Amino acid sequence: MEHSPPPFFRRGPPPHVRLLLCSLLSVALLIADARYGYLEGIRKVVSVIVYPLQRLAGAPRGLFDSLGEFFVTQNALRTENAKLATQSLNDTVVLRKYAALAAENAHLRDLLGARQRYPESTVFAEVLYAGRDLFTRKIVIDKGQQHGVKLGQPVIDQIGIVGQITRIYPWLSEVTLLTDKEQAVPVQSLRNGLRAVIGGTGNDGQLELKFIPLNADFQTGDQLVTSGIDGVYPPGLPVAEVVTVERNAAYLFARISCKPLAGVTSHSQVLVLNWENKLPERPVDEPTAAPRPKKSRRGA
Repeated sequence: MEHSPPPFFRRGPPPHVRLLLCSLLSVALLIADARYGYLEGIRKVVSVIVYPLQRLAGAPRGLFDSLGEFFVTQNALRTENAKLATQSLNDTVVLRKYAALAAENAHLRDLLGARQRYPESTVFAEVLYAGRDLFTRKIVIDKGQQHGVKLGQPVIDQIGIVGQITRIYPWLSEVTLLTDKEQAVPVQSLRNGLRAVIGGTGNDGQLELKFIPLNADFQTGDQLVTSGIDGVYPPGLPVAEVVTVERNAAYLFARISCKPLAGVTSHSQVLVLNWENKLPERPVDEPTAAPRPKKSRRGA
């Protein structure tokens, strides 16, 4: 079965003539456009007509490019966010470490100032750990008998009394804190000079004046310092501040609660005060003579 060409190709000039005519027309259009610019307006009209078709033809590629860029951007953002979160965490740790070091340096400067305020020699010590007994308030410091620490010496910080050396080892010492139940310190009020004895309650941050009469002149806000009459603590060391005063006629003594002024449980460095009692010794009581037995008149 033979295939005949469509009627369009069977009519008109032969193909080589049409090719020649098209070539001549193309050359003429090129010369007219390049030399005289006759086709500039036609080109603009054609570009306006073809522009929607170009946009429509390039839409799938642009969509795929946008999707690829979106996923790449999301992945990059996730990676960057994870990196920034890790860096932020590391920076937070470093900042907290710097803050702790700054607080420790400030405390050390305050201790240095306190060391210069006292004429007695002091031993700088660092708190190693707290006592194991939950019912006592004790700490262990890194200075002992080999460093000149003696039994009974007061332990202070830049503000006031922290405790007292109650047990000593060659390179360590045990300090009983001011808030321990067994600890008692003679004090006096700065406002009126009234003397008393303050003791620990077993709770951190709470002290109590012992055996104070109901009519004793203690008020809220009174500053209490060591009186020095016991020979253990030098006079004038800040101890506590009166917080509450309760007087009840049903009881023999007033209930006076105080808070320690020193950082009893908040610092890791302390000073051991090498203070010697220069008071004269107590006089020895002379033995009294035994009374003579009375003579009986019957015997006479």
